[in-house]
Amino acid sequence: MKISPEYAVQMRGITKTFGSLMALNKVGIDVKKGTIHAILGENGAGKTTLMNILYGFHQADEGEIFLEGKKVFIKTPHVAIAHKIGMVHQHFMLVDNFTVTENIILGNEIANKLGIINYKKARNEILKIVKKYRLDVDPDAKIENISIGMQQRVEILRALYRGIDILVLDEPTAVLTPMEISGLIKIMHELTKDGKTVIIITHKLKEIKSSSEFCTIIRRGEYIDTVNVRNKSEEELGAKMVGRAIKLVVDKDEAKPGKTVFEIENLHVYNERKISAISGLCLKVRAGEILGIAGVDGNGQKELVEAIMCLKKVKSGVIKINGKEIQNTSVLNVLKNKIATIHEDRQKRGLILDFTVSENAILGKYKLRPYSKNNVLNNSEIGKLTKKLIENYDVRPKDCQNSLAKELSGGNQQKLIIGRQITCEPDLLIAVQPTRGLDVGAIESIHRILIEERDKGKAILLISLELDEIINVADTIAVIYNGNIIKTFSQNEADEKVVGLFMAGGKVGANARKNS
Repeated sequence: MKISPEYAVQMRGITKTFGSLMALNKVGIDVKKGTIHAILGENGAGKTTLMNILYGFHQADEGEIFLEGKKVFIKTPHVAIAHKIGMVHQHFMLVDNFTVTENIILGNEIANKLGIINYKKARNEILKIVKKYRLDVDPDAKIENISIGMQQRVEILRALYRGIDILVLDEPTAVLTPMEISGLIKIMHELTKDGKTVIIITHKLKEIKSSSEFCTIIRRGEYIDTVNVRNKSEEELGAKMVGRAIKLVVDKDEAKPGKTVFEIENLHVYNERKISAISGLCLKVRAGEILGIAGVDGNGQKELVEAIMCLKKVKSGVIKINGKEIQNTSVLNVLKNKIATIHEDRQKRGLILDFTVSENAILGKYKLRPYSKNNVLNNSEIGKLTKKLIENYDVRPKDCQNSLAKELSGGNQQKLIIGRQITCEPDLLIAVQPTRGLDVGAIESIHRILIEERDKGKAILLISLELDEIINVADTIAVIYNGNIIKTFSQNEADEKVVGLFMAGGKVGANARKNS
């Protein structure tokens, strides 16, 4: 395709290596102005690297970039912003103890001649954008006190505040609820109506179909195809992405639950602001059962997990594993009682980013045989374990044992954590957003692993903001709202619209009357 001003972005022959790893090999992309263009690929395919080159985070070894037909050289993010390119990354770049307004204006402050920042003017400008795109963000809230979904909107706000024309979104729906995803897609379409161009990096086929006009597929650093999304099914897009036919629905036999392994009775927990986050919550998880908790982000899921893991004090109530109370003890005691957790935030709670993959593979095990003896690490056994995790859970690249964890893509970091926690052979596995940031092939694999663990008699507590995932994988679905379980469904009776209604605090009868 020729270079033309009708395209907001054209990239030609982009090649990038990291040491011996070929991340991109002569990849190209053509993005029409005023459209939503998806970039689809497996974890480690190179899609984020391609956009990081556009945004100036990385420099291509070879290749050219054209904006509206003109060749440009983007050496830093500052140059990209000057070209009106904004990028919202999968892992947010926000200062936790700053307010929303302070984060948005950081590096782009409005100040008078004396250098005094005019927060009022900045706040008013932010509120105009919030109102225009219905972003529902409190400009005075501190980042550390708001939900992940709202943090995502703050990142988008920051890009819009800088007056961008091209917005790159890296896995933007990975942390959003179904309602928030729908809202984001509306925002994206509003942006294109204003003449802006949106490039969305994603692995979610359903969202590509509902949002994008065109889609470029990359597989293992190679350009595969660019297609008109309207003319392709989800299955066809997925097959192009992974190079094989995929299953979008989990194959599983009916659960055969056994005895109650894990139980919570009348739990009450405060959040950081000393406000009740969990209020009288009760639940049970049985051996051989996946209990899925469905809820809008910020309804107590975070506090529930922290209370179970003894990362937060319980005000009152009981948490029991195999009949033994564990509330308000210690993290070590929780681990000794065979509870393993796949945390929502893999970089803060799941990994030590400056440790190697091998070192991360033995977190929680490094004092145990055969991985150490007399406080001396057994590197041979550690190597065997790491190699097994890499092979069994498809962590890429395959020779990453001595790489730093921060050098892996987000999805490969997640696969490493999941493999490590499952090899602990817990009686209760708590999986919080276990497929966040994973491509459809990896999601298929993780769901299969969870079902296999269930069939081995493990009790699994699945907490996910992906309603599709909850309905597809869980045997029992408990809806959490305002820190309490307000409705429970069996998988057979769960309907996406009905469950979604309860997630928003509604009732089926009230909704029916409203629509009548």
